[in-house]
Amino acid sequence: MIVRFYRTFILEITVFICGALVMIFEIIGSRILSPYIGTSTYVWTSLIGIILAALSLGYWLGGRLADRRPDPKLLAAVIFTAGGLISVTVLIKDVVLSSIAGIPLGLELKAVIAAILLFAPASICLGVVAPFAVRLKMTSLDTTGRTVGRLYALSTIGSIAGTFAAGFFLIPFVGSVRTLYFVAGGLIVLAPLVAPLKFSPRNISVVLLFILGVAASEVNIYVLRVHLEVYDADTEYTRFRVYNSTDPKTGKQVRALATDPYFVQSAAFVDSDELVLEYSRFYHLMRHYQPRIGKSLIIGGAGYSFPKEHLKVYPDAQLDVAEIDPKMTEIARKFFGLRDDPRLTIIHEDARMYINRAETGQYDAVLMDAFGSLFSVPHHLTTVEAVREISRILKDDGVVIFNLGSAITGPSSGFLQAELRTYQEVFPQVHLYKVRSEYPDHRLQNLIIAASKSPSPAIFISEDPQIASLLTHLYTSELPLERNILTDNLAPVEYYNSIAQNIYLTDRR
Repeated sequence: MIVRFYRTFILEITVFICGALVMIFEIIGSRILSPYIGTSTYVWTSLIGIILAALSLGYWLGGRLADRRPDPKLLAAVIFTAGGLISVTVLIKDVVLSSIAGIPLGLELKAVIAAILLFAPASICLGVVAPFAVRLKMTSLDTTGRTVGRLYALSTIGSIAGTFAAGFFLIPFVGSVRTLYFVAGGLIVLAPLVAPLKFSPRNISVVLLFILGVAASEVNIYVLRVHLEVYDADTEYTRFRVYNSTDPKTGKQVRALATDPYFVQSAAFVDSDELVLEYSRFYHLMRHYQPRIGKSLIIGGAGYSFPKEHLKVYPDAQLDVAEIDPKMTEIARKFFGLRDDPRLTIIHEDARMYINRAETGQYDAVLMDAFGSLFSVPHHLTTVEAVREISRILKDDGVVIFNLGSAITGPSSGFLQAELRTYQEVFPQVHLYKVRSEYPDHRLQNLIIAASKSPSPAIFISEDPQIASLLTHLYTSELPLERNILTDNLAPVEYYNSIAQNIYLTDRR
């Protein structure tokens, strides 16, 4: 009974499995690229576009091959080859991506090149499967439409299943690299089920290539984690690395967290609670604009560096942290010394969703520290609609302290100009601070926007030595704000940051 079912429906099973694996392969692709190129919309666009182009080429080739030689053994060989090509991706991905990251090109072109080299060849083979299976299944012209419809429906249903499996299970619980093993191994196992394969040197080489790819990758993971103390893992939302480094100013050992190849998202000294990243000290400006800090909200937790500082410096204040990724909180507990505190409430939810439903007028300060890939703030937290919601949940004299990456002038300043105009639309007082006063205005850098609801003009002197030092970083030159206000309908944040990032990476060489 089982054998008869298998023989009758092996082609249906094949298109379903290949449909699932191609979507898993595509989704995993973004995680494979992220440590070297980031995970911006441009990376996703390039990856999806190249894989769709490769699949289209595969559909065309599959139809031609099937008409010339409608043999199940040829289909099995193509599927087996796809598994071998993904094994090559497992084996060479780090070398290829390291080389691409160093090419003096824009991020968009780097993403396209990476997708072509690592993901297009196997995708072409996977594109062959559906039209080839249709040709093999054809028995009569009278049933052509039914056959084509059924097989392509099964392929699409497989793609849906693969999409949910990748996003809800494989990425957060198996990991991106090991999911590639699963995809390659699944194709290598599937191929001889479609039709027997010869015990040939070529086929043995594919199996050996798979074993070598897995072994090399696992050795690399082991060396990074055990000998170099690099912890590389996936969450539901991102891929991150935790590693030890040395602070160039103090020479002390620090533990850093990064979600992209160029910038550290969080860092902590191994032997002290002192803040490492200079921009985080500017969050203390909140007590200058709002001396009565009773309850604050931090949007973005990551390594929880400033939340720990907040609990230490403001012992009578309460603190909420909106961190979308529960895994980040686990990492902060494991590597960055985060401890439970009755004054600390952690909300594992998208910050925009939280501020939309949060109680009106409950916070004295909102501190923005949410970043995506390569210095880019999630666009839905930058819009005028989001800023109005932030204003709503603040008290009448509340303040927002917003850390962002941008230049002040020149081609890299688009995001800052748009965001300043957006905050000026909502808040009566908006001020800009340079974290590093010595940096030229045209350079991509950490900047701080301080927006106060208080109608009384701010005073830029303080008897508090720490605050007085921070106030000297106030930017006083006039800024021509030529960009449009950011809205939920149009917020080209990643476009602005792509320009800034490409200039920044060019200047680094």
